[in-house]
Amino acid sequence: METIMNLEELAELYPILNFDPDQDPIINPPVSDALPTKLVLCFFKDVVEKVASEYQAEIVYTFRSECGLFPVYEIEYLGKRVAFVQPGVGAALTVGVMEEAIASGSHYLVACGGCGVLDRDVAVGHVLLPTEAYREEGASYHYLPPSATVEIDPEIIGLMETVLNDHKIDYIKTKSWTTDALYRETLKKAAFYKAKGCLAVEMELSALAAVAEFRQVKFGQYLYAGDTVVPEGWDTREWISRVDVRETLFWLSVETCVRMEKEL
Repeated sequence: METIMNLEELAELYPILNFDPDQDPIINPPVSDALPTKLVLCFFKDVVEKVASEYQAEIVYTFRSECGLFPVYEIEYLGKRVAFVQPGVGAALTVGVMEEAIASGSHYLVACGGCGVLDRDVAVGHVLLPTEAYREEGASYHYLPPSATVEIDPEIIGLMETVLNDHKIDYIKTKSWTTDALYRETLKKAAFYKAKGCLAVEMELSALAAVAEFRQVKFGQYLYAGDTVVPEGWDTREWISRVDVRETLFWLSVETCVRMEKEL
């Protein structure tokens, strides 16, 4: 007879399932009031540097890691202080930046980045609004109990849709596949997640959403369609060169942070 194991038994075999809800870990991020309540996690370093230069943005905080420094800049938007940072790439690093940001005062956070797409009919540069992310990375399992996905708060999705509609920007709501391993996006996995309703594949969303839920802060993310990850083969589609949509997503994120604090 087949034995059905409980979660504790499974965690013995698969340590990633060993979630501990303890709110008092051995190491905590440093607590301060250094940052504004509103923060944009912008994965586009070129945009971060351009905005910082053009607006003579002040550096108000610096995250440090062995791969370098991550300066956090501040600008004023509609009379409100908004911070922004390029938080690295990949779930583990960006989660560390997000944790320090929350501990330093940021409670309304919006990320903006690019993604691979699992359907080549989705045009490069098209805006995607992820509502749910499949958790095929490791960081989220330290923040939430095991589950297939983590959802973005529907109230936040509604606000983000309003922002997009206000600016008459076409977008597609979709699920996303978050993975740690860009060189392990196999045909089988791509087909599996596409069948689950994912148009996007990226490396951070499920982890960031899990941190937001655990820390009880507001969070959402804008994406834009980049390279294709499809059976016909990989195509970069020169997605990094889409300066227009990258800057647009940054400013949409700034506006959304401000409206989150005001309206939610």
